[in-house]
Amino acid sequence: MTDQDPRTQEDVSALFRPFRLKGLTLENRFVMAPMTRQRSPGNAPGEPNVAYYARRAAGGVGLILSEGTVVERPGKLHLRDVPHFYGERALAGWKQVIDAVHREGGKMAPQLWHVGLAQRNPSGYEEPADLEGPANMSREDVQATVRAFGKAAADAKRLGFDAIEIHGAHGYLIDQFFYEVTNQRTDEYGGKTIGERNRFAVEVVESVRDAVGPEMVVILRLSQWKIGAYDHKIARTPEEMEQWLLPLAAAGADIFHLSQRHYWEPEFAGSDLNAAGWAKKLTGKPTITVGSVGLSSDFMGAFAGEASAPRGLGELVRRFERGDFDLVAVGRSLLNDPSWVEKIRTGRTSELNHFTRESLGQYF
Repeated sequence: MTDQDPRTQEDVSALFRPFRLKGLTLENRFVMAPMTRQRSPGNAPGEPNVAYYARRAAGGVGLILSEGTVVERPGKLHLRDVPHFYGERALAGWKQVIDAVHREGGKMAPQLWHVGLAQRNPSGYEEPADLEGPANMSREDVQATVRAFGKAAADAKRLGFDAIEIHGAHGYLIDQFFYEVTNQRTDEYGGKTIGERNRFAVEVVESVRDAVGPEMVVILRLSQWKIGAYDHKIARTPEEMEQWLLPLAAAGADIFHLSQRHYWEPEFAGSDLNAAGWAKKLTGKPTITVGSVGLSSDFMGAFAGEASAPRGLGELVRRFERGDFDLVAVGRSLLNDPSWVEKIRTGRTSELNHFTRESLGQYF
């Protein structure tokens, strides 16, 4: 995939059309992707978090998705200083965040998360205690976890958030139920097909939908790939993807957020549609695309020390205008520059910065 130098003026006006769905109205099609920051000591958002999100709202992002924030269950977290979405102190912190975002004219959804049997690493990680995943969760554990997602969603609505995102991607708990290797269960939460193994996710979506009512938008983030298994596919064919997604749409997912490393990569042979494009085609639901938007290399390259140069958005606009997806999630560019969206809107592309490994540590 080649795209022109972003310093060449492009017509990106299509991405600044408003988006409306149920009770959610956005001024443009740009979404801040959820990015773990580990900047919440005591697992509660504080003033630095409030300022961080408020700056992105002031910079013109249509919808902010929070970093992953965990529901109230054992084994829900594997990193230190990641915020909870339960408990008086954490919820009070999130109330300050959403109020600040609203003061800047922004909209925001928390990303509700449970890591499950995620890998631990001694540096920067919590102790590997009270793990739970498909292999060791009783039916009672599964149902309690379903309720925990619903409770967190109800709290988000009460605090004033504008939408909800459920993290069902990247090898964490919900994705562990999708994956045939990690889900060997023989009860109703297992099965040989993805249409059987998605039951846990279906119940989570139903619980969230029941908690927030019919008008609050529920977003579900999914991925084919996993950390360390970038070529993996849960759905190997469009038919399997339909089996996977249609029950989730029926359960109450309003928007599918399909995570890819590169948004321009085709999902299945015989078509240039990416994952978000296929999800929209198969379900009829709005979708969010993501993956190296506006940058020359993917986020894993940044961890390896590879710099990423700004890249034009011509191919993104082409696919958007074709109707492949409805919203565009941007991660690293918004870490680098809270005003990235406004600079794109006003043609100030000469001011865009390279993304480096050091950029990962920035928090402003």
